[in-house]
Amino acid sequence: MSVWIRKYLPKSSKEIQGQNQAVEKLKNYIQNYKKGQKALLIHGGQGVGKTSSVYALANELDYEIIEVNASDLRNADSINQRLGAGIFQKSLFGKIKLILVDEIDGLAGREDRGGVGAIAALINKSCFPIVLTANNPWNKKLSSLRKKCELLEYKTLAYTSILIYLKGICEKEGIKFDEAALSELSRSAGGDMRAAINDLQTLSYKKELKKEDVALAYGRNHTEKITNALVRVFKTTNAEVALPAFDEVQEDLDEIFLWMDENIPKEYTKIDDLAKAFSNLALADVFKGRIRKWQYYRFYVYCYELLSVGIALSKDEKYSGFTNYKPTTRILKMWMAKQKNAKKKQIAEKIAAKTHTSQRIVMQKTLPYIKEIFRNNKKEAEKITHEMEFEKDEIEWLTK
Repeated sequence: MSVWIRKYLPKSSKEIQGQNQAVEKLKNYIQNYKKGQKALLIHGGQGVGKTSSVYALANELDYEIIEVNASDLRNADSINQRLGAGIFQKSLFGKIKLILVDEIDGLAGREDRGGVGAIAALINKSCFPIVLTANNPWNKKLSSLRKKCELLEYKTLAYTSILIYLKGICEKEGIKFDEAALSELSRSAGGDMRAAINDLQTLSYKKELKKEDVALAYGRNHTEKITNALVRVFKTTNAEVALPAFDEVQEDLDEIFLWMDENIPKEYTKIDDLAKAFSNLALADVFKGRIRKWQYYRFYVYCYELLSVGIALSKDEKYSGFTNYKPTTRILKMWMAKQKNAKKKQIAEKIAAKTHTSQRIVMQKTLPYIKEIFRNNKKEAEKITHEMEFEKDEIEWLTK
């Protein structure tokens, strides 16, 4: 019996569900690639179509695809040997090549020293488009690689997109299905198309899918995804439905707080509902602080009740429509602020070395004047640039 996730891989861009804009950008990148151009880094959760869309477009455009999995490449030598061969050699079939480096965040371990730098160096030399995929592109060990890439986000799939695809599979496989059962399976996948197809193949071995089969499968040894838990909280006004929402999620309490903080404003659009929800979130944070300060672990109960029932009942009625819940952007903002501050320190170090001044004094008293000069006096800025040996990115920072 064939594995359905392979059997039903999309063969063209039209078959890819829920990522129309992203796929169009990917297609434009591949078709218009020029030597020396940045690579394209596709990022998003598991099963949203990152790798499959690359294969679908390669098939559609008649490109030869060269795939390497970053988790199999342990160091710079292995990367140069395997990836370098694909980048510098012409296709044996006379086709244009498309280089795919899958799961690039798998290179973040200590044993992969030099791996990220080796890939970054090869990007500048490639004659063919290079596409990388990652679940989390913001790992600091990938920072040098991000500078060589354009980022393209693949959003979490709506359950309706998954449902449409599963219906197509059922028709082709001759499976009788209960509409409610297929909908529940699609929701329970948490935006992961690959997981949904695997579950469908497992549960429909009798060529039939019933609601009780889905309920049994997801009620036993099933770890809830955080997005499913958010749906249970945000889309109900029933305390009994909301209370167990976080019982089976893998995320710890701090991560749940971040998810709630990010997504409450997306779901609750009425001012009163928003105020009540954040009030309950704040109160839960108070109890979390008491747990850390005094080790009152019984307060965990209050935290989870406020995060589930408290926030669920903050609204008078549930909001209709689909909301695409996303992880927090706070960590990304902190990273961006850190990068900005790092550039400031880098410039201050150069000025301090040339002027025999402390870095602290330069940052407090000298830099504000230097920035004004770069904004308003081009000739003086050129002199300072020559004297301080500023790089292009440092000049850009000073002129912003």
